[in-house]
Amino acid sequence: MRLLSPAQAQKVAVATMWTLAAITIGILVFIIGYILVLGLPYVTWSFLTEAPRQMGRSGGILPMIVATVAVAGLAVLIAGPVGVATAVYLTEYTREGRLTSFIRFGADCLAGIPSIIFGLFGFVFFTITLGMGLSVISGALTLALMVLPTIIRTAEVAIRAVPYSYREVSYGLGTTRWQMITKVVLPSALPGICTGVVLSVGRSISETAAVMLTAGSAPRMPESMFDSSRTLALHFYILSREGISMTNAYATASVLIISILSLNVIAYWIMNRFMRRVR
Repeated sequence: MRLLSPAQAQKVAVATMWTLAAITIGILVFIIGYILVLGLPYVTWSFLTEAPRQMGRSGGILPMIVATVAVAGLAVLIAGPVGVATAVYLTEYTREGRLTSFIRFGADCLAGIPSIIFGLFGFVFFTITLGMGLSVISGALTLALMVLPTIIRTAEVAIRAVPYSYREVSYGLGTTRWQMITKVVLPSALPGICTGVVLSVGRSISETAAVMLTAGSAPRMPESMFDSSRTLALHFYILSREGISMTNAYATASVLIISILSLNVIAYWIMNRFMRRVR
């Protein structure tokens, strides 16, 4: 049996990778297109600006949009600074040792915990023990714990990818370590850090189990951080599981998909503009 030549093997490998990539993209496009085709015709202005009626059979999703922005936004605002600060500490202020290994091990363990376990912990600790009840702040704190490992690991990888020569030049100009980190390292690592933040926002918006046990499922407009609320993902889950209204469920899913896609596009556009200014 004649083996393939290196050139032929290269062509086969490239063709295989292109085929697998095309299959992956095709599946993604099919899923998104299927939901949008079924849901977009029912996404009207009144659907976006009205409150739900008859348990979601009619009306709109405005309270769910506000609740989603509040819970996911507050979660990232809490986890973002903590995660980036932890990554800076691991890369710039400590040497490799037991402490750094323990922190990374803890972050990896957190990343592997199922979301329902986070929800149970948030329900017991934030909702009951701390007396926050089913509220926006309980859901946000729980989601912050969920997305914290993602932000830590992506920020750490991005900071380590900054060439060490940048640090040496900065020290040679007489800067302090803090000035070097804030003026040189973090701006250079910003694309990777933003990637982790965007991934965290997407996970926070699409989470259901943890939010159901901590933020609650009340389909009303949250007036404070201590009010119960229902996010878009949870609203879609309830409508589809109970069979209340599949048309509204697909419409809610369409809004959710468009929101996540728009968020990613806007975030990467802003990041690219910022990086061009930095350069």
